[in-house]
Amino acid sequence: MDSGLAELDARITGCRACPRLVAWREEVARTKRAAFAEWTYWGRPVPGFGPADASLLIVGLAPAAHGGNRTGRMFTGDRSGDVLYAALHDVGLASRGTAVSADDGLELYGVRITSPVHCAPPANRPTPGERDACRPWLISELELLRPTLRAVVVLGAFGWQAVLPALAGAGWDVPRPRPAFVHGARIMLDGRPGPLDLFGCFHVSQRNTFTGRLTPAMLRDVLRTAAEAAGLPTMPYER
Repeated sequence: MDSGLAELDARITGCRACPRLVAWREEVARTKRAAFAEWTYWGRPVPGFGPADASLLIVGLAPAAHGGNRTGRMFTGDRSGDVLYAALHDVGLASRGTAVSADDGLELYGVRITSPVHCAPPANRPTPGERDACRPWLISELELLRPTLRAVVVLGAFGWQAVLPALAGAGWDVPRPRPAFVHGARIMLDGRPGPLDLFGCFHVSQRNTFTGRLTPAMLRDVLRTAAEAAGLPTMPYER
């Protein structure tokens, strides 16, 4: 399974299927942001991050132009990642609470992070067509994780809309009509080798975290509940 997922990640990084996204990610990598002028940007599709035997999968939206598109790792080097990794560390699912580069030594414990769109999109808004073009990668990733996967946390409505057909494509039984996204949603999906718990959580975007729509406590609660559903140990959080 390790080699299969590594091969998939390598194939993802070479994808050029969506002309608008290819042009944008490469333009951002050339022009950069002044604060990162000394960086050599990744400028390619960003693969998933985390162990191949993960029992919990976290699904975002797409890499940030100056985050994952710069560092080459999901949710690394941007404000959304700061919030997500701090929460993962708080509940005992990450070795540290910060993510600054792909070689910073960060480890995830039983958790993998991916997105339904692997290229940074203009204005952080992939089109439905770009989402659908990227879906086969997500289906393949789910199929490779299937032997150990027990829970999925989806960050935001866009990811939710992308994940449901991908789960169906990977062999899980998704209800019809498809359930709507709400923060705190929990849905049990039947499948083989076992059932899967699907959780909804507001995205860790600055819009949500700066306004208090999603607080660190809310995020920790979802992650802790999902980790327990996935059979992962968690740390009590007191602050």
